[in-house]
Amino acid sequence: MTRAEILRGAAARLRAAGIEEPLREARMLLAEAAGFDRATLTLRLEEPPAPEEAERFEAWVSAREARRPMAQILGRREFYGRAFRVTSDTLDPRPDSEALIEAALEALRRRGLAAPRILDLGLGTGCLLLTLLAELPGARGRGIEASPAALEVARSNAAALGLEGRADLRSGDWLTGVEGPFDLVVSNPPYIREEERPELAPEVARHEPAMALFGGADGLEAYRRILADLARVLAPGGAAAFEHGHEQRAALTALAEAHGFALEEARDDAAGRPRVLIFRRQGEKTSEMTENAPF
Repeated sequence: MTRAEILRGAAARLRAAGIEEPLREARMLLAEAAGFDRATLTLRLEEPPAPEEAERFEAWVSAREARRPMAQILGRREFYGRAFRVTSDTLDPRPDSEALIEAALEALRRRGLAAPRILDLGLGTGCLLLTLLAELPGARGRGIEASPAALEVARSNAAALGLEGRADLRSGDWLTGVEGPFDLVVSNPPYIREEERPELAPEVARHEPAMALFGGADGLEAYRRILADLARVLAPGGAAAFEHGHEQRAALTALAEAHGFALEEARDDAAGRPRVLIFRRQGEKTSEMTENAPF
């Protein structure tokens, strides 16, 4: 069989499995299995695949039929222009989270720090912290992750991006034992409500780590833990940037205000859904930021 023939068969299988763009995904898998870019694959579709290529492709199509995420099959996902290693122990970095990166960068620009100290709570792949460090050559960061397997993935991504010297990645439970001060705290904590579990796509429900997804009955459990101790680690004039569910903006804002924080910015994602909130201590202004030595 030629590559074109096995591609058509794979696309039909993925379509039957409920994949929204079966041909596009089948082409991605075939190009990866063959070691081709998309243009080369198009030129060589009428050739038969090598045995090892066909074997890889079949295994990957079967995994995608079972609704395993593409990022886990390929082992990587692009986020903010950089490739991040992904495994079943981490969330798949999502384009939605790029809104948090943009908001965090602007919050730091407003403060005018040459060497900001950044804390990321709930690292996963490390895509948030490592992207910010890559975008800000003078920055240093610390990341906290409860899952040993996810922490290993984040460390491997730091090494691949050449950021080990500026990224202190540690095992931990949110802010327990963390010492500051930090100019920026970022977090994409678990925020899906338990009652939403049956509504999740199979890629998420079956294949992503539950501890990184579910935030209790109302989805706000992790935010409560973070906000209760946040003031202790936040530098004067510092900011905290949170990703949140699209129906949680009002509740999270009220929760932050109850812990002494004021809303600095609310930002939607590229699809127009509420996605990011940035807070600072009530009564503070960005002009009160002080330049301290890195932790």
